[in-house]
Amino acid sequence: MRVPFALLVAAAPVFAQTQADEDYHVYTDPPRLLLNRQHLRLLRRERERQSMRWQQFDALISGGAPMPEPGLAWALYYQVAHDEAAARKAVEWAIGDTTDLRQMALVFDWCGPVATKAQSDRLAAKLERGLAAPSGDVRRESARALTALALADRLPDHGEAVLRAVVQRWWRESIVKRINTGQPPFPREQTYALYELLHAIRDNLKIDLRESAPEYFKTLPVDHLTGHYPSPYQASENEYRVPIYLRDGEPDLTDAAMSRAAELAMVAFDSNAPESQYLQGWLMQDRFLMRGALGAVYEFLWANPYQPGLSYFQLPLVFHDGATGHVFARTSWDENATWIGYFDGHLQLFQEGRIQTLRAGASTKPVRIGDAVLLSARDKNADRFNADGEAVFVLGLTPRGRYDVEIDDEELCEMETDAGGTLVLAFPAGTDTGVRIKRKVRDAHTVPQARGNRGSGNEIPAASNRALTLRFSSRPTVACLDGSVLILALITAPESASRSTPMTSIGARISALSSSSSASSAPTLSRIVNARSISAR
Repeated sequence: MRVPFALLVAAAPVFAQTQADEDYHVYTDPPRLLLNRQHLRLLRRERERQSMRWQQFDALISGGAPMPEPGLAWALYYQVAHDEAAARKAVEWAIGDTTDLRQMALVFDWCGPVATKAQSDRLAAKLERGLAAPSGDVRRESARALTALALADRLPDHGEAVLRAVVQRWWRESIVKRINTGQPPFPREQTYALYELLHAIRDNLKIDLRESAPEYFKTLPVDHLTGHYPSPYQASENEYRVPIYLRDGEPDLTDAAMSRAAELAMVAFDSNAPESQYLQGWLMQDRFLMRGALGAVYEFLWANPYQPGLSYFQLPLVFHDGATGHVFARTSWDENATWIGYFDGHLQLFQEGRIQTLRAGASTKPVRIGDAVLLSARDKNADRFNADGEAVFVLGLTPRGRYDVEIDDEELCEMETDAGGTLVLAFPAGTDTGVRIKRKVRDAHTVPQARGNRGSGNEIPAASNRALTLRFSSRPTVACLDGSVLILALITAPESASRSTPMTSIGARISALSSSSSASSAPTLSRIVNARSISAR
């Protein structure tokens, strides 16, 4: 029976105790890469049913269209349609001049029955040389893992050395360490490569790499979904949702296609998680179905139109994860919404089809937003200010720093900032009091939960994993100080939302601009929702 990932989150310490028992020898039968029995059976049924995605993929291959990733496309076509001509094309391409280790591994694994012994030996030699190259980023490590899995029968240790190094040294000692310290673990555009690795390792070694960072992966689907600008981009083949980017100029449609491919692979990896079901609802709109030569392959490989999804219109309009510092907020789920994002130290505003990138490092005066106040710390080590709102966000402090917090007529308590250096204080309505904060010199192992004495249930949140739910009126504001940024959309219980009529695409209007403004106001939120993860960590 499959264990829901939510249970893995709670049981993470138990799984960590069994890592010594992991076996990295590969004894599974080909195809080993991305096409387990259940998945391959689904794809072959899609061909029998002549589904829309199969017809698009078949038309490109049968029509001889130039494929950006020919090895992947021809090998997949062979596995689904049993077309040996496609397999021979894939093998000939792989033993040729290409150095694409990932695609060569897929061809070796998927097209082995068609390749001659001489072709198999030649391709295996190329793959073994690729394994010897130095370790690298997610794409490189994923390709190395796929290669070791594909070559396992030819390797003396059945792939154990390479796979153990990828999982234990690169993943757990490097990437997970970055996740746990709030650093960006890998570029967003490499998310798809990561999910190929996750699928391949789980299918063959029965190891779920997410168990090393369960909280991160629990929120990743919604983080990825909300990190898209509201307006779609109309291309010749289909419409694209545009993922966040920082360069000047038009969106990169390759990035847009691979962003959708990553989402499809996320849902396929854990279709039962509520976060994945919202993502499935986001994906299953025919106008975003990828029909181009690059995207159609991934669309057919991963999409499951029979998987039920939840309406993403029911997601909060504000996503904030104190563990990563990512904040994505929008005025609505309509395509003409105003969108604000803070990610990896960058602050952007999307409005009326334009991206505005705000300059980091500028100071800002205290900003009132309904019953909340945002203010910049004048000194990272100590400050005094007046709190006259239900929530006060102190920006620009030391990330994950411990502070003594003293409120007038209250006892001293200890709190911790989140990964972005933000301290969150909650007060009852009508509060107007002085607050003093001072950074602690010693590094305490625990942070006590402090409670106020201003009334029943009044609580100042200390470092914890609990969400802080606030109830305010509705004007979002952007504030920035010394690279520490917080975007707040004021929140209350969600209302039902309705879809709007399609809006025009961003097209040529989308562009990245520089701005010297230190703060910017956005239009009033028409829908107020609960922010999921605002907490002091």
